[in-house]
Amino acid sequence: MPGPRGNMLGRPMPKAKDPGKMFRRIMGYVMKDYAPHYFAVIVCIILSVLCSLQGTLFMRELIDKYITPFLLDKNAFPNFEPLAHAIARVACFYAIGVIASFVQARLLIKITQGTMETMRDELFEKMEKLPIKYFDTHAHGDIMSIYTNDIDTMRQMISMSIPQCFNSAITIVSVLISMIVLSPVMTLVTLIMVGVMLGCTGYAAKNSGKHFVRQQKQLGTVNGYIEEMITGQKVIKIFCHEEAGKAKFNELNDELFDAANKANTYANALGPINAQLGNLSYVLCAITGGALAISGNVSVGSVASFLSLNKSFNMPISQVAQQFNSIIVAMAGAERIFGLMDETPEVDEGYVTLVNVKAGSDGKLEETLERTGKWAWKHYHKATDTTDYKPLEGNVVFDGVDFGYTDEKMVLHDIKLEAKPGQKIAFVGSTGAGKTTITNLINRFYDIQDGKIRYDGINVNKIKKADLRKSLGMVLQETCLFTGTIADNIRFGKLGASDEEVIAAAKLANADEFITKLPDGYNTMLTGNGASLSQGQRQLLAIARAAIADPPVLILDEATSSIDTRTERIVQEGMDKLMHGRTSFVIAHRLSTVRNADCIMVMEQGRIVEQGTHDQLIDMKGRYYTLYTGNSIA
Repeated sequence: MPGPRGNMLGRPMPKAKDPGKMFRRIMGYVMKDYAPHYFAVIVCIILSVLCSLQGTLFMRELIDKYITPFLLDKNAFPNFEPLAHAIARVACFYAIGVIASFVQARLLIKITQGTMETMRDELFEKMEKLPIKYFDTHAHGDIMSIYTNDIDTMRQMISMSIPQCFNSAITIVSVLISMIVLSPVMTLVTLIMVGVMLGCTGYAAKNSGKHFVRQQKQLGTVNGYIEEMITGQKVIKIFCHEEAGKAKFNELNDELFDAANKANTYANALGPINAQLGNLSYVLCAITGGALAISGNVSVGSVASFLSLNKSFNMPISQVAQQFNSIIVAMAGAERIFGLMDETPEVDEGYVTLVNVKAGSDGKLEETLERTGKWAWKHYHKATDTTDYKPLEGNVVFDGVDFGYTDEKMVLHDIKLEAKPGQKIAFVGSTGAGKTTITNLINRFYDIQDGKIRYDGINVNKIKKADLRKSLGMVLQETCLFTGTIADNIRFGKLGASDEEVIAAAKLANADEFITKLPDGYNTMLTGNGASLSQGQRQLLAIARAAIADPPVLILDEATSSIDTRTERIVQEGMDKLMHGRTSFVIAHRLSTVRNADCIMVMEQGRIVEQGTHDQLIDMKGRYYTLYTGNSIA
């Protein structure tokens, strides 16, 4: 029975979470490893702002203390030495500000990249702990979008938005204090215009925020669809599905455009509007300051300094408004990132340990990490506080197993079977009958709702999942090869295997012949899932990978269904060598390949309807006879 995998592009979007909690969680990552660095950044921002403010306030001193007296005293030769000292002082402050800005930038690079590295590490670590069900129900391109687009929005917020907002806050506070000192009346005019600007900002943020969240999620949807289309290009071209594919992509892309367009319509209009309101504020302050200067309430230098401060006061407000949109996008990205991090990991309540063992010099079994060709399970005697090892024979029993991908719909019903050590058990039946599902239960990719599965008499729920899966070799219909050499891909079944073991496994799988004919032999680099190899060659490598693990139980899921008859004979020979002496579960595509099975299970609609040897089932003239002779359509 096929699993729940499907196109999840249309699944409902989760509700937005508490942005305050999300922000605190983001800053927790920053402060965990870079708290001193971030406090140093804050100090640098404060120094930079104060040094810049000192230069602006110097304008008042320059006009009132130097320029105006020089203009009024026309007879005396002016003494420029005090002015030179004042300018030098200002230059020193500006130099400190430049140094502080440089240090701030360098620290932010370290903080941002380090935090992103930690997040990606934790994301990948969490992803490796998730159950297969998660990947069956989430578009792979959407998951990739979390690692790329969503992480990038976090980078921009940590490196730009948060420091800019803090810079703006320090600037606003320090400038406001300076403005009040220079002229409370002009400060009041400025604050009135700031109120108008904040109103516009709030309106735009309210309308753009929801669309920015939708944009980020829709971007993941588009990426997921693109990933599907790239993976399925051959199928698309075979069935001339290009136009339909483009139509679907245009539909998804239009939805992304709509979300991005609405979000940016408000966001992009906010900057020009605030800029013009800032100019209006400047004009009103200039008129007010001119009137106050004429009446003698403030000096000309104070008016000039205030007008500069007015620009300095309005600019950070506009900057905060612009960064606010980036923060909204980052919050949407953070929700997806932490959504993945908060997924329930695969639960493992097992406590029975399976190990590789070898015969020691005294004839007893010793635990070892090296390949020995023999498996056992640890047996602890509580009464004597001793541990011995019992050989793992490979006996697998299904006892009344019921299973469903959801509790509401069962796909397997009362499955009963026993695979004795060394037996070959075959599953045949119509597509969707539940053959692959049964094998996915043996290695606990999914847990059953009722019944028991026993492995050498031990309930598989009591065996540690990692140990259980190491003792079960799998050769799947869809071979997955990784970027690396052929030897590396074979060694994937046992990372510590020697070159001799790799070659021995390849020979067992009948793969050595074609590998040695390659220009670089076992050091041939594979990319793109081994695209340079034929389907049969890729399948032989998968068999070699299972062989090097030397498991007592094998699962072969339609391993020869995608290859031609001639290649199938080579692959089948390799599989026969691999299955010799091991308990094997085979999902059959061609019934002729399982004639020699010790027991054939015929499945329909999640039930075992017939079982027996090939000859026994033929004599029964039931469902298997119909499938084998082709007297009716399966």
